[in-house]
Amino acid sequence: MHIQTAAHAFQTNGNATHWQEFGQGHINQTLKVTTDTGAEYILQRINQYVFHNPTQLMENACAITDFLRSKDPDPRHTLHFIPAKNGMGYFRDGNGEFWRMYEFVDGLSLDVPESEEDLYQSALAFGRFQMLLSDFPAESLYDTIPNFHNTEDRFRLLRASVEKDACGRLKNVAPELEYLLNHEELACTLQRMRESGLLPLRVTHNDTKLNNVLLDCNTRKPLCVLDLDTVMPGLSLYDFGDSIRFGASVGGEAGQDTYLDLHLFRIYTEGFLSAATNLTEKEIEMLPLSTFVITLELATRFLKDYLDGDLYFKTVHPEQNLERARTQIKLAADMLAKQADMAKIVSEIRCAAIK
Repeated sequence: MHIQTAAHAFQTNGNATHWQEFGQGHINQTLKVTTDTGAEYILQRINQYVFHNPTQLMENACAITDFLRSKDPDPRHTLHFIPAKNGMGYFRDGNGEFWRMYEFVDGLSLDVPESEEDLYQSALAFGRFQMLLSDFPAESLYDTIPNFHNTEDRFRLLRASVEKDACGRLKNVAPELEYLLNHEELACTLQRMRESGLLPLRVTHNDTKLNNVLLDCNTRKPLCVLDLDTVMPGLSLYDFGDSIRFGASVGGEAGQDTYLDLHLFRIYTEGFLSAATNLTEKEIEMLPLSTFVITLELATRFLKDYLDGDLYFKTVHPEQNLERARTQIKLAADMLAKQADMAKIVSEIRCAAIK
């Protein structure tokens, strides 16, 4: 009944007549809504367990989309949120659940690239996202997930879990914990540069996976960036590093042979830098290190959750978060070993762009 109420609560073209579950998302409930005029929309129930302040989340998302629309009027290049009939950017039902709606755009969303060109196009999309928002006042955005990429705080939380050892699992993680703590100083580099003003505060997406880029079904060119729930103030390096962690690594979540593929790193970096022309010299210099920082930060989160009893990340067996932490540590170690190689690639790409 609340889905029906929500489907009729927005200023749609026509009256909602049909709705069904849509997509593969794991956070928000998502439905595709069709009206009696044939208009199509996406309706989402915001997960308040993950996002504690949906009003701030929607204020961020609406501010960003309005700004992007002022830069690019093509309606397919920006999510278009539909106001509720009460004039708000969201609807709250009788159960206190928050709903939002935006226009449906037909396109292609991939979980994994089907070609190197798909990876390149995703890099263009996120680089363009950075460039278009380079003059948006990032400090005006809410931190929808406070300290999300505060690496120093992630290590503080890990230490608290080590001290508590709630599930008696500390005895199982000695090598992993040793590696993380031995590299804590290096992992906190970006956060400290941010605090000292050496890196500029920017609008960051914070979930730069391939499936958050909508591609044109025919041309496979990027249309727009999806899922703006985690848009917050941060560092451009967070988005770049996480893109590489996800898109330029080989091996799965629990892969024993995981490593950074330098060829894929080159492809993504070429696309990203060709679009993100707003980056400073210092940001470009730190691109290689960002891959290590973000990957090690995720390892701390997996290891903390393992020690806590798997409270945050979904697992299918008791050792899964430990396996995830080990995989990220192995990948981070490979990234650290390849810092000079990555720096050389970045330099080559920049030199080629100047010619």
